[in-house]
Amino acid sequence: MRIPSNDISQGLMQRVTEAAAQQQSLQLCGSGSKVFLGRQPSGSPLDLTGHRGVINYEPRELVITARAGTRLDELEALLAAEGQMLPFEPPHFGDTATLGGTAACGLSGPRRPYAGAFRDFVLGATLINGLGERLRFGGEVMKNVAGYDLSRLMIGAMGTLGLLLDISLKVLPLPETECTLVQTCGEAQAIELMNRLAGTPMPLSGAAYDGLNLYLRLSGSEQGVMAAQGQLGGEVLEEGGRFWQRLRELTHPFFDNRRPLWRLSVASAAPPLGLPGKQFIDWGGAQRWLITDQSAERVREVAVRQGGHAQLFRGGDRTGAVNQPLPAALMQLHQQLKQALDPKGIFNPGRLYPEF
Repeated sequence: MRIPSNDISQGLMQRVTEAAAQQQSLQLCGSGSKVFLGRQPSGSPLDLTGHRGVINYEPRELVITARAGTRLDELEALLAAEGQMLPFEPPHFGDTATLGGTAACGLSGPRRPYAGAFRDFVLGATLINGLGERLRFGGEVMKNVAGYDLSRLMIGAMGTLGLLLDISLKVLPLPETECTLVQTCGEAQAIELMNRLAGTPMPLSGAAYDGLNLYLRLSGSEQGVMAAQGQLGGEVLEEGGRFWQRLRELTHPFFDNRRPLWRLSVASAAPPLGLPGKQFIDWGGAQRWLITDQSAERVREVAVRQGGHAQLFRGGDRTGAVNQPLPAALMQLHQQLKQALDPKGIFNPGRLYPEF
């Protein structure tokens, strides 16, 4: 299925060229479903939602290319009609979520440890750099590359490196069946079990712990899922699909709280963190959601000690350091990339880090 290109990209290139000439910063705006992420936005708003539509979809090749303004629900519906899916299970955070905004935030859902992250499925991307030039990186086939894979560097960059026009993605077939098992256990026991099972051939596609119950999602062939269910035991959660959807979209009752919400990425086998507040464990132990009034310094100290980092995901002071401060050498590398792609610093200034 192909949709002819339009002139919207030309208009965007012209707008960026003008902004660069005037050294005017731009705030890249999609549907606004994820505007709460990152630091406080700044710059002249540039609406990108009109640049939408699927450019190419080859179900037999498991590849789709779509413009960044394409709504995520429309994209997933198109894939589902062919029995396929986005394997990284991206959260929407709203009915109007777009592919570009999801890419900019780099978010993946509960399936991420078992299928891969968003950037693992990126084949290529077209973008406008900070000089108004149209650049294409990668393609529509999976291959190894030397040096920086710039199409994948755009994932999670919060729009600070360039304006995404379109993205080519690898997709996968939907599983034949899914089943969610639940059992009551302690936190340390849940972490140990999730990590032990991850090293087995079990068809795991989700593992989470809410402080009382451990939830294990099995996905695959009916025969394989039934066999795994018999080995694992536990009770079948009748509304398993709804549980994982609410976890993915942060609409589970745990997240119904106005206090600061932290997202800690740590080693999956890291022991209980010992921080005060409420905690929800996802990604088989590697993602720890934390609602706490502890200081940012304390939360980040604990995350680093467990081999990871912490992000102030929602709430709190959005003008400060929302993401874990980078070591000097890594920050220098980030700044060099920013200089190469956006030399005048016009794209989403300060959205990712105060330094750029």
